[in-house]
Amino acid sequence: MLLTGRRLFTSASPAVLDDHVLEIDEHGRIAGVRARREVGRSAELVDLGDVTLLPGLIDIHQHLCFDATLDPVVQLQADDDAALLARMRSAARRALSVGITTVRDLGDRDYLSLSLRDSSGSGTEVLPRILAAGPPITTPKGHCWFLGGEVEPGDVARAVRARAERGVDVVKIMASGGNMTPTVGAHESQFGGDDIAVALREAHAAGLKLAVHAHGVDAVRDALTVGADSIEHCTLFTADGVADEPDLLDELASSRSVLSMTAAVVSGSAPPFPAIRQRMAAILANHQQLYRRGARVVCSSDAGVAPTKPHDVLPDGVVDFLPMLGMSNADAIVNVTAGAADACGIADRTGTLEPGKDADVLVVDGNPLDDLSALRDVVAVYVRGRRV
Repeated sequence: MLLTGRRLFTSASPAVLDDHVLEIDEHGRIAGVRARREVGRSAELVDLGDVTLLPGLIDIHQHLCFDATLDPVVQLQADDDAALLARMRSAARRALSVGITTVRDLGDRDYLSLSLRDSSGSGTEVLPRILAAGPPITTPKGHCWFLGGEVEPGDVARAVRARAERGVDVVKIMASGGNMTPTVGAHESQFGGDDIAVALREAHAAGLKLAVHAHGVDAVRDALTVGADSIEHCTLFTADGVADEPDLLDELASSRSVLSMTAAVVSGSAPPFPAIRQRMAAILANHQQLYRRGARVVCSSDAGVAPTKPHDVLPDGVVDFLPMLGMSNADAIVNVTAGAADACGIADRTGTLEPGKDADVLVVDGNPLDDLSALRDVVAVYVRGRRV
């Protein structure tokens, strides 16, 4: 297939290519990117008109098992595995409908995200690429304990190995408490630096990345010290506010850790949790400073945890949040495509529209390089060359 439109943005360079064609082979990979004049007349040419072709979006922090209601835990606990898997499939389809062609699921129950991942390439149904963590590692009655990942501190190595044996794509550990679980405050640490270091060592030994959930400033510091692959949230909570530590911001900015800023919410809405709302101005100020200092920030969503975070919310984060950090429109698109692919370790497969990569393509009306809100005007979505 030859796919074309008025504009093509590959995310591999800041330039917009006019009247170029994506050549997609029978395996759903990009075989070439050529000027349309080089193609001439062809029965295989699909011309979508005055549109922009972009790489598919990548949300590096979702929870397909949560239903984005006021209390997603209630429904989770009520569902058997079959019902929960069906809801997860629906959530994945919703993400795909807005051009999210890769979802990194950072916490499920009973490894159901692996089942969904493994079934997504079979039959006629097209789903996003799913990178699955399985149940996140947490302490007894710790944050998200109801997902089944409870272990005692000191038993982290076994827990990581168990997940590697099940075939996860990434390991998630809850270094601090969180806003969905009342048993441990978001500012409080659950695992210390030694346990996080063990988790990182075991994950890397299995060829996996480690994602560290860290709201509390001490948990963030521990994750930074051990060199976690990604620090999720990175809100720097204290008991009654947000840490103001310029030296820590400098260390975060100079590290290789990806700071996954789960900032996407439905446009016009407030953050879902009171503790976040009360701290939002300070969190945003820190995030702006981190970006200006050169930190590896990536916008993500934490989709599923509240009504303002449905599974198709990532484009709202791109349109509303990333410009507040100071990003240009082009940089914002690169952030959730090439940048997110690099964060997940899949830049060899997706994230840019280049030969050899999967044809994960988002087609939007208009030009998002001029107006990011064009990302909301979806014309078509392709996953590995298959149109959704």
